[in-house]
Amino acid sequence: MLNLERLRALHAVAENGSVAAAARTLHVTPSGISQQLNKLEREVGVALLVPQGRGVRLTEAGRVLARRTAEVLSVLAQAEAEIASLQSEVTGRLRLGALVSPSRTVVPQAIAQIKHAHPQLEITFTEGESEELLPALIRRDLDVVVVDSWSTLPIELPEGLSFTPVYDDVAVVAIPASHPLADNKVVVLSELSDHAWASWTRGTDFHTFTVRVLRAQGFDPRIEYEVAEFPAQVEFVAQGLAVALIPRLARVTPPEGVRMRDTIPPLRRDIYVAWRTDSERPAVRAAVEALRKQFDALDAIK
Repeated sequence: MLNLERLRALHAVAENGSVAAAARTLHVTPSGISQQLNKLEREVGVALLVPQGRGVRLTEAGRVLARRTAEVLSVLAQAEAEIASLQSEVTGRLRLGALVSPSRTVVPQAIAQIKHAHPQLEITFTEGESEELLPALIRRDLDVVVVDSWSTLPIELPEGLSFTPVYDDVAVVAIPASHPLADNKVVVLSELSDHAWASWTRGTDFHTFTVRVLRAQGFDPRIEYEVAEFPAQVEFVAQGLAVALIPRLARVTPPEGVRMRDTIPPLRRDIYVAWRTDSERPAVRAAVEALRKQFDALDAIK
């Protein structure tokens, strides 16, 4: 019988692309991963990895075994969920992840609701972007995540995950109150082509979204202020230095001197809660229900 922990190490390398990344995922040292893989190769009697540049790649045998390991881990997760469903008390560990905007407006209330209903459940939380959260969910680093899909930057919904839509969001444009368009109820984005912009740092989802949206309006935005917080971006707007796109879900209260206006074209996104289909244990169901309830409460006060 093959050792399960060694199989987990191989699976982690296959999912993460390197020994170092696999070690971070499994919270062990790279040398620990290498030792596990060497022992696994001796167990099966064939090479599973070969050097490639500064890293490694899986052999055909390695790919076959990694694929079968994924199936085994999925079956074990289903068994864990079924056993957990037999228990009267929801216990264990629940690892949540979410985007920045719901992290301020929804997640704390949802976690408090879950903790109140299930005090023996240990909950941890990680903030990230959809492009980080979904892979972490697939790797089993997280149990439930909140992700988004912009109409102009849709995400792929991977196989093996379950999704439920929980909120329809829209981005507005923050402009200085002194701007000639500030009294308009709706602002045409192409009319802001000469302005500096504030947005998230280069390489983030929202930075990419902002650039793609504004290029579609016929201009390359001058993003002069890269700030990793929506409220901080609005402060640059308040000083007359920039304009910015802000999701309504971020619930940013505009300071004096800033106007939030709807846009032409409208910028819409869907918010989803996602979890692994093979791991629908009571704790996961409790998290999905709590998050759905908190998003419903936001809908009620739109």
